[in-house]
Amino acid sequence: MSIERESPHVEEWLGRLVRCEPNALHCTLVEPQKIPALFHSCVEEDKDSPSAISGSGCVCRRTFYDPEFGPSVVGRHFKHVGTGGTDKWTYQTYAPLDLRPDDTFHRFIVSRGLFWARTEKSLLSILPQKNALGYNIGYNGGGPHALAAYLTQVADSDGQNTAAGTPHEAAHPALVAWTQSSAADRGTNELTVQDIKAMQRG
Repeated sequence: MSIERESPHVEEWLGRLVRCEPNALHCTLVEPQKIPALFHSCVEEDKDSPSAISGSGCVCRRTFYDPEFGPSVVGRHFKHVGTGGTDKWTYQTYAPLDLRPDDTFHRFIVSRGLFWARTEKSLLSILPQKNALGYNIGYNGGGPHALAAYLTQVADSDGQNTAAGTPHEAAHPALVAWTQSSAADRGTNELTVQDIKAMQRG
């Protein structure tokens, strides 16, 4: 999954990442022809880096890991030559398939098109997700249905069952109606497990 929009939740997640040397998992997060760039310095560290463009531009990659949940992360830098142009980072990582065995799902967060889980210990995680069951909101389709099914499972288990891959048919109708609505796609929404259970009760 790609993370490029700024938000307080993205900043919280980025602040936890630890810089590290590239490994085999990092290589799976970039196109094969870009793997060498994982080993190049940023122009901010070395103006003669192979990833530098004309002394001030940059197309480097930077590697990290999440010390809490483990996923590898690759940051992609795109910086125009000179001052005043584009200078942005985009982050590529894998969504987890589950939270850790001792984690309890406490709060669901949707913010700027990204989906997060916060545990009872207040740790922020990318929402567990299977690649073939991508989440989305705000329209009548598979993405909102997959998200509603996952939230149904979390609520029905009081936050204990956090594994991704809930079948679509398990989705509670009230949660499907919410994930398909424009209300779900407005600003930042945060729902506790109790909030989700209250939506199910109507």
